[in-house]
Amino acid sequence: MTDDPEMQEPEAAALVRPYVITNGRNVPEGDELSLITLVTAVDSRQQWPALLSPEEQSVLRMCSGGYLAVAEIVGHMGLPMGVVKVLLSSLAERGYLTTRAPVERAQQVDEQILQEVLDGLRARFG
Repeated sequence: MTDDPEMQEPEAAALVRPYVITNGRNVPEGDELSLITLVTAVDSRQQWPALLSPEEQSVLRMCSGGYLAVAEIVGHMGLPMGVVKVLLSSLAERGYLTTRAPVERAQQVDEQILQEVLDGLRARFG
């Protein structure tokens, strides 16, 4: 083990930074944000209150252009998923973001019906 402070500082910074970004908050119980939940800014203004953290303002700028999935926001932010979820939950609670559950997967169509339609089209149009 070395006493070199440069070797020890990145480890401490990596542990402290998420705590500072979230102000010590945790992901709320019953968190409904999945990786495919869609998020958008309620108001696309480019100015938000100064009381928002730089990370929160970055999220709002990112989401002001339309809907983004939580996974996309996590990728763009370069922060751990839990930290981004805390930021998103906080912004949604305060009315800056709106979330939308992803569209449910469509039921599969019966393959037999599709084959009958295809056969009918071929018989009719050659």
